[in-house]
Amino acid sequence: MTGLPLDAERRASNPQKTVRNGLHEAGAWLAAIVQNSEDAILSKTLDGIILSWNAGAERLFGYRADEAIGKSVTLIIPEDRLDEEEAILSRLRSGERVEYFETVRRRKDGTLVDVSLTISPVKDDEGNILGAAKIVRDISSAREAAVRQDLIIREMNHRIKNLFTLANSLVALSARSASSVSELAQDLTARLQALSRAHALTLPDLYQEVVEDAGTSLDTLFRTVLAPYDQEEGSRIEVGGDFVPVGQISLPALSLLLHELATNAAKYGALASSDGALNVSIKVDGPATEIRWHEAGAPMRADTTLPEGFGSRLEQASLRGLKGELARTWTDCGVEIVMRFPLGQIAR
Repeated sequence: MTGLPLDAERRASNPQKTVRNGLHEAGAWLAAIVQNSEDAILSKTLDGIILSWNAGAERLFGYRADEAIGKSVTLIIPEDRLDEEEAILSRLRSGERVEYFETVRRRKDGTLVDVSLTISPVKDDEGNILGAAKIVRDISSAREAAVRQDLIIREMNHRIKNLFTLANSLVALSARSASSVSELAQDLTARLQALSRAHALTLPDLYQEVVEDAGTSLDTLFRTVLAPYDQEEGSRIEVGGDFVPVGQISLPALSLLLHELATNAAKYGALASSDGALNVSIKVDGPATEIRWHEAGAPMRADTTLPEGFGSRLEQASLRGLKGELARTWTDCGVEIVMRFPLGQIAR
């Protein structure tokens, strides 16, 4: 007896067996880690023949282990990426480790997947390179997130530049038309607020996972612009008709045009009277969108002319930008405005 615990005494009496058992257990642990890894892990010869294929590789590429082992690793490499494999094998033969190499690989069903490769040479006890161990990580989600983030940044930059340009134009035009600083501040504030409300309609769409040009609909834009003029006790503004999408390019010009119409109605038309009412109908008429704006309850004479100023010039500029046309008709009931725009122009 040595005075050591029994299991320690046994290990001490047979150190070689203890080492062998330890190596066996370590190998078992390593095999379990490799087999159960979420990443695809495989090994290959220096000629590119697959020697092992874990469960992660089966999930990522769709090939069972028995379908992949013994085959060339080109099984999962797209034809236009075959030169990558030769370059990788050349680096491995020189003992170099390849880390975080981002590329594209092919699944069994033919679809492509973005991956990051880490490839290490496998050596024997004498340092001879026998092959390579490869870890393949699916980075599709990260790539998609990066694309979405880039799109959001570019879209925000585009919108901000457009808004600054438009704000600059509003200030310049208002300054030439206003008769006083107070009038300039009041008119400019109202127009910028209308633009802000319309712009806010599309902000949530920037964060949708579907990558497409965010926008709103024409009826929603009308309701947003006209909301401040409606009555709390009962709606006197009705908006209805066909669904027409509004794109980011046309949104600022449309919102300013509608704001000018609403402002005129509030100053001189139906919205200036508590008894007045406004009906807006939207109709898709072949390749065009027709909008009928009908005011009732505050008739204007046929010889009525709206003041010529910044608002009228802004209205004409908006129409030109949208390639639209506008006609006003005064009736016994009130004014009726008919606008027509190319359908594709509004959706831009």
